[in-house]
Amino acid sequence: MELIGQGMEGAVYDLGDGTVRKVWFGRRPEDVLPLKAFLDELPELPFRTPRIREVGVGENGFAVSVEDKLTGVPLPEAGLSEAAALDAFVSVVEALRAVRPGPAAEALPVVGEAFWVGSFGASLGALVRRRAEAANVHLERDVRDFPGLLGEVVDGLARLEVGRDGVAGDGVAGDGVGRDGVGRDDLAGAGGVGELCVVHGDVCPPNVLMVGERVAAVLDWGFLSTAGDSTFEASLAAGFFDMYSPDARRLDDLLTERFAELGHDRDRMRLYRQAYAIITATIYDENAGDGHYKWCVDQLTR
Repeated sequence: MELIGQGMEGAVYDLGDGTVRKVWFGRRPEDVLPLKAFLDELPELPFRTPRIREVGVGENGFAVSVEDKLTGVPLPEAGLSEAAALDAFVSVVEALRAVRPGPAAEALPVVGEAFWVGSFGASLGALVRRRAEAANVHLERDVRDFPGLLGEVVDGLARLEVGRDGVAGDGVAGDGVGRDGVGRDDLAGAGGVGELCVVHGDVCPPNVLMVGERVAAVLDWGFLSTAGDSTFEASLAAGFFDMYSPDARRLDDLLTERFAELGHDRDRMRLYRQAYAIITATIYDENAGDGHYKWCVDQLTR
């Protein structure tokens, strides 16, 4: 077996027959099975997505899986013009926008925690509050009136609930959908924006594999994957395309404008970006010493 990749989740080995073996770090088979169910539930898309064929247990008790091998060149290495790269990136978000989720999407943990509590807005708000506790000492230091901002974000997410008449509370374009199905396909917003769809949650250039100018595959599902609002995906993707270079803000603004032209509400994109920043501020470094924390603070203060 040839080692072909290693990340935070595990090490990947090429088995030479169109499949790969993934040795998971810290996850047991029962932790991987919900992801397998979610990936199995995905329909055919314009690009390939991971498929887990088998889940077993390794010598250390952690999961070992056999998966289809996805081929292509990561977007940053594809040698595309800026315009072509942006077009490919936007096409991923818009393709997922059309995919209606199944029960495995709602059952999937988000950032390792049980997530769905009745609607997307309520679920995201509850996660924001829980994760704020982990980062509170740092965010109160670095974000002026963080408790007030936290309250505004949670309240804003709560207003995304959709009532039984299909109209979002407080005039906000709605995205929350209860488990009783109320409002699932009768949501505010042009072009289906706001409808419950499959969310990847980490659409970033390294996770997009290219063959020429065509998106060949999208990798690394599961961290923030769920049933949710496509505008959440659009908001995060606009920020993820370039997080740290001198061009980051220009590209963020450019993509935000493109998604707004496609019908995604700017205010809702901003709200979702703030929610993500709170959720993940210290998720990679509990001491808030990494670049991701600084990026999150920038999202909350700019």
